[in-house]
Amino acid sequence: MKKFSSLLVVGLLLIQSIGFAQTKLIEKVDQKGDEIAIPYEKYELDNGLTLIIHEDHSDPLVHVDVTYHVGSAREELGKSGFAHFFEHMMFQGSENVEDEEHFKIITEAGGTLNGTTNRDRTNYFETVPSNQLDVMLWLESDRMGFFLDAVTQKKFEVQRATVKNEKQQNYDNRAYGRWRELNAESLYPYGHPYSWLTIGKLKDLDRVEVTDLKKFFLRYYGPNNATLTIGGDVNPEEVVDKVEKYFGVIPRGPEVKDMTLDPVSIDKDRYVSYVDDNIRFPALLYTFPTVPQYHKDEPALDFLAQILGTGKSSYFYKKFVKPRKAIQASAFNNTSELAGEFTMFVLPFPGQTLSDFEAEMRQILKDFEKDGVSDEDLQKIKASYESDFINGLASVSGKVSQLASYETFADNPDFIKNDLERYRSVTKEDIMRVYKKYIKGNPAVIQSVLPNEDTKPAKADNYTPKKEGENPYPTTDYSGLEYTRPTGDNFDRSKKPKAGPAPLVSVPDFWETKMDNGIEVIGTSYNEIPVVNLQLTINGGHRLDINHSTKAGLASLTASMLNESTENYSAEEIQEELRKLGSSVSVSASKSSTSLNVRALKKNLKPTLELVEEVLYRPAFDSTDFARVKKQQIEGIQSSYKDPAAIASQVYNRLLYGDKHIYSVPSSGIEETVQRITLDDVKSFYEKYYAPELSELVVVGDIKKNEILSELDFLKNWETKGVDLPELPEPKANENTKVYLVDKANAPQSQIRIGYMTDMTYDATGEYFKSTLMNYNLGGAFNSRINLNLREDKGWTYGARTGFRSGDTPGPFTAQAGVKAAATDSAVYEFMKEMNDFHKNGITDEELSFMRNSIGQRDARSYETPWQKAGFLQEIVHYDLDKSFVDKQREIIDSITKKEINKLAKKHIDTGKMYILVVGDAKTHRPKLKKLGYDVVDVSEKGDILKEVKENTSTTGDEK
Repeated sequence: MKKFSSLLVVGLLLIQSIGFAQTKLIEKVDQKGDEIAIPYEKYELDNGLTLIIHEDHSDPLVHVDVTYHVGSAREELGKSGFAHFFEHMMFQGSENVEDEEHFKIITEAGGTLNGTTNRDRTNYFETVPSNQLDVMLWLESDRMGFFLDAVTQKKFEVQRATVKNEKQQNYDNRAYGRWRELNAESLYPYGHPYSWLTIGKLKDLDRVEVTDLKKFFLRYYGPNNATLTIGGDVNPEEVVDKVEKYFGVIPRGPEVKDMTLDPVSIDKDRYVSYVDDNIRFPALLYTFPTVPQYHKDEPALDFLAQILGTGKSSYFYKKFVKPRKAIQASAFNNTSELAGEFTMFVLPFPGQTLSDFEAEMRQILKDFEKDGVSDEDLQKIKASYESDFINGLASVSGKVSQLASYETFADNPDFIKNDLERYRSVTKEDIMRVYKKYIKGNPAVIQSVLPNEDTKPAKADNYTPKKEGENPYPTTDYSGLEYTRPTGDNFDRSKKPKAGPAPLVSVPDFWETKMDNGIEVIGTSYNEIPVVNLQLTINGGHRLDINHSTKAGLASLTASMLNESTENYSAEEIQEELRKLGSSVSVSASKSSTSLNVRALKKNLKPTLELVEEVLYRPAFDSTDFARVKKQQIEGIQSSYKDPAAIASQVYNRLLYGDKHIYSVPSSGIEETVQRITLDDVKSFYEKYYAPELSELVVVGDIKKNEILSELDFLKNWETKGVDLPELPEPKANENTKVYLVDKANAPQSQIRIGYMTDMTYDATGEYFKSTLMNYNLGGAFNSRINLNLREDKGWTYGARTGFRSGDTPGPFTAQAGVKAAATDSAVYEFMKEMNDFHKNGITDEELSFMRNSIGQRDARSYETPWQKAGFLQEIVHYDLDKSFVDKQREIIDSITKKEINKLAKKHIDTGKMYILVVGDAKTHRPKLKKLGYDVVDVSEKGDILKEVKENTSTTGDEK
């Protein structure tokens, strides 16, 4: 790596006079040879803004990331959730950007965007075609320097409701969703900035005022507490000019010093527990306080967690999962800027005591201490780490994110070399040392998550987190903070910049061939990182279960068995061989196919493919493996009956397809069907349906056609079996719209699905494709009518959408959302109102333009990463498309008329024949849903019709 320092190279500390401000070049780093590095230039503006530029012309894209060094750790007692709240608020417009325009502008530019918040930082990022850089810098600078005047009480209230819905959806109404909250307040002292979660507490969100948030913004969101990282198809000199133009006038904020806190310790084991109605399996979690991010002991603790709980040779797998005591067991080491946590957990099958599992977890630690660390342990962990690290650099967004993180937390964007070396240099002695220092004999938070009151915790609770009292930690001084609007622009900031000429987007070159046994092969080169990815798709999957309809779930169970023992390797041995290579091989079944996915470093491709041959051709179908995998599948099915979203999906498919259709049953099957499956059924399914004539192979990576084909002789020798895909019956059409209600007592949220079965199969340039264009403004984009209504205007949901989903066989049109319980009937009404209006009146001229621009320009980011290229090639080979289909799609996007779209809306958005499914508290919602004028049918969580409630009413679904 070639690194130029201002202390070493005369003149490289460049003072660039750009307009009205000065920018200093701090350093420039280039890549040398084949070393793993991310080239960049680092600058600092007069106002303290750090600018990092990564030049990469491999794709016509630019990724912009603004990372503020503020997260939930900067909040205070009673005022949690501010940083995350601001993540939402800063998408709600600024002085020169209208409310709800941020998403629209970027989406219309063909880009994608988001923001995330954690304990220690908040970042906002977007990936767009490279001609849109000025627009992105205008947007980001406007919300950095011109935000506060645009904050209104109405926006504040809507986003408060949205954040509360996010908490209900992702924490309160999700299986095990509350364990982290109890864990944090039990592990960390009262008032410690990690003692609450980033999402915040509902009571704090309820009492926060808009003035509190403004003060928080003024304290922490200045340019001197931010890093702007820009990567992609850019010229660094031009980028510096543009950044000075848009950000240069924003004044410094108050100085933000790094936080320093004493290490966390606890004096004895703290037993805590809670009941979670959303789970089937209890959980037992051990959490030890450890070290912060980039501490010298972090890598060894990561390795310790892998040895204990990752992979089939780990202690937790062999002790709990393999002997069928638990459905899942693992360990992980999590680090943040101020502290870390080492957690071990197990999800036991019902019928066992958590106290026994506690004793067994303690015994595992003793066994590890006795056995020690092997050379093989180190080899496989280091290889896996290096492989994951390299694959993380596959996209410009991955590289930019890494640079931003290193600058924020290591004060060095070039930390990649140090980071890799930290892990490569870990020794066996290091791992034993950190075990003895942080784990052995140390007190922990021991948490039991219980499915009901009858389940006993590991031990009775002996600790109650403190909830009130004086704050023992330093508080923030918010005095003297006043917003002063930046001045001095030499351009009109009220006008959105014009984008440059759209970049030329080239469809990836690819090659195709067909093996004599019928395997269709397609591939393309990708040499940005030294990896090779293969995806073997065997068509059929759950569709083939129709031939064994009383044993639905057979395709899924068969695929799972290919991840187990082979004739020459145990399941543990084959996975360990793969981990030594830094490779992965996995088999899974879906609705319409079985997929074998391979990822390997190029240098290890040959030995990886030897293991692929073993997995595909020589599964052992061991009876012990079968008993365990079958039990896991059944328990997973039973567990899904606790999850409102899973219930909604299962019942909705039952309604759409009818009882006789194989797709009315999940790919994993249901309890009764999986119970019937025998090991002989699995063997028979494999022998009959794992066939080359049903298969397609996609290759993407740092390898040429002749190189890879010479390594695939084992596939060329695969013998055909003369099998065809079965025909599926047509689903029964719905006669009239009704509400189907599944009772989820006292649920804080309701899951809603509304839709019907279409008669369209997938096509790339026909009516199906055109219907997806039609739907874009209804519910396909963030700025769609339905999402703006339910999320942005009313704050009822974290997200609402609509869409078509078809493949080789017709699929449904579906509208869906998780909404706060109190708004359930109102949300159904709004869904139907929006769809009725769209059906009746169609789209506007503005919406047509938005759709054309958004979809028409997003090709620039369609082929960047290996997995994006693989998805594109899979579409081509499966649907027998030629390269010109992309051009035809662009022609359709540019030429489709309002009249055509409105005609499709009238045909395909017909609310008179839709199923309306609600999963929520029946006693509350039933009378309100009946008032909408629909018949209400009670349904079980498995989709069985219980009763139908009719009421004489003159109200229709269009009225309220």
